[in-house]
Amino acid sequence: MSTVSHATLDFIHLDPQDNVIVALRPMAKGASIDLAERSIRLETDIPPGHKIAVSEIEEGQQVKKFGWPIGVSTTAIPAGDHVHSHNLRTDHKIDLEAISTDIPESKQVEEEFTFEGYRRAGGKVGTRNYLAVISNVNCSASAARMIADRFGESELADFPNVDGVISFRHEHGCAMAWDGIRHRMLADVLGGMARHPNIGGYLLIGLGCEQATLDHLVSSQGLHQIQIGNTSNVQPESVPTLSIQSIGGTRKTVEEGVRVVNEMLPRVNAARRETVPASELVLALECGGSDGYSGITANPALGVASDLLVAAGGTAILSETAEIFGAEHLLTRRARSRAVAEKLLERLDWWRWYCSNYGEEFDSNPSVGNKAGGLTTITEKSLGAVSKAGSSALEAVYEYAKPVTSKGFVVMDSPGFDPASVTGMVAGGANLVAFTTGRGSCFGFKPVPSFKIASNSALFRRLPEDMDFNAGKVLEGSSIQEVGRDMFLRLLDTASGNPTCSEQLGLGDEEFVPWLVGPIL
Repeated sequence: MSTVSHATLDFIHLDPQDNVIVALRPMAKGASIDLAERSIRLETDIPPGHKIAVSEIEEGQQVKKFGWPIGVSTTAIPAGDHVHSHNLRTDHKIDLEAISTDIPESKQVEEEFTFEGYRRAGGKVGTRNYLAVISNVNCSASAARMIADRFGESELADFPNVDGVISFRHEHGCAMAWDGIRHRMLADVLGGMARHPNIGGYLLIGLGCEQATLDHLVSSQGLHQIQIGNTSNVQPESVPTLSIQSIGGTRKTVEEGVRVVNEMLPRVNAARRETVPASELVLALECGGSDGYSGITANPALGVASDLLVAAGGTAILSETAEIFGAEHLLTRRARSRAVAEKLLERLDWWRWYCSNYGEEFDSNPSVGNKAGGLTTITEKSLGAVSKAGSSALEAVYEYAKPVTSKGFVVMDSPGFDPASVTGMVAGGANLVAFTTGRGSCFGFKPVPSFKIASNSALFRRLPEDMDFNAGKVLEGSSIQEVGRDMFLRLLDTASGNPTCSEQLGLGDEEFVPWLVGPIL
């Protein structure tokens, strides 16, 4: 990565093969930029995070950033001109040849990294200790919320080891084929939340006539017994379930739910943190509100942290399949086996088919905010997004919300919508979320802490109550390796109980969004 700078960086040339540079501050029309061998004059005003042609680009020629094509020009672009949506389009074909051609050697850290977590009866480790009220259908969502709302700060004062009573509510649970794809996906999500190591105890609540019955959820997800507490306080018992129609209405259901929660609270509160190895961390890698800096600072620094976690024996999950398109070759090259690579390619093929059914295409993915921040095509966005995953071997590819059992770096199939993506990774077992943002996504996700990483210092200063970490230091003299290691240590502190900004603000109750595929009947 080559750069030109004065007191601060003016622009960055990410790879010698690139025919564009990225502006790191607002640059005015007519300004001169000094490159290594020559100077160019700006043809127009350039916003920060946006691309500038460093040589003449012919119509139909590939435009390269990060050393890879991000699209082709739709018109001739003179040196010094703005390269963006008006003159660049996606032109990407999935690479079917780059499979397991560059599998990196496994690394191990020499230091012993640990955090303070809740070790549960099944062996998994939680980073928080919540009690959950889980609605299996939208018709019982209000009752679930009413039960959880009865347990505020004063009601939980005698239970200092309980982080809160939360409810999982959603729009689904009926008007679906019995045991069809929507039904199974919802059951996977709800079952994953019930089994999650950050949930010390839970209550299931339904209406009574829904298609997604409580019996199906319990049997399909193996929720026949609930383990309240941790390894030193294990009390298996039948899963508490409430049906509004059977109990006699909303009010009676809420009162019974409050009674059940009150009964569970002392046992959930009995859980205690203990020192556990970093290998017990399952880190969800997420980016939202990305900008032109994200793929330069925050995402590659998170990739360093991800590699450190993998080297320590932990797990890192990359999702948002729609934001892998265009960069899939960077993952299939380091897939542990051909079968792993082919599963990722199969998921991409499915997404192309799925989008085409609705007249959509991958390049519709960069949002208005992404484009305002300098990202043009899905390929450009993906090349920056996958850098969150570092350089470790790809060990497995999971379908949405399925339990993640592999150690190391893995991929989970999900949409690019942040709440749905994080919901799937958490349901799969992620006990910590690392969330990079360039525009300023204000995101939380109970019961898992969301550690938000700003891609630039201006954002970090502008949203001080929402951003946990400033990766903009990469543009101010710190190396990506230094920033990534610092980030990793901060993530361990967060796993040990240090509250994130979103937790201090009380965010995270509304971001539970299961992704379901198929018709609403």
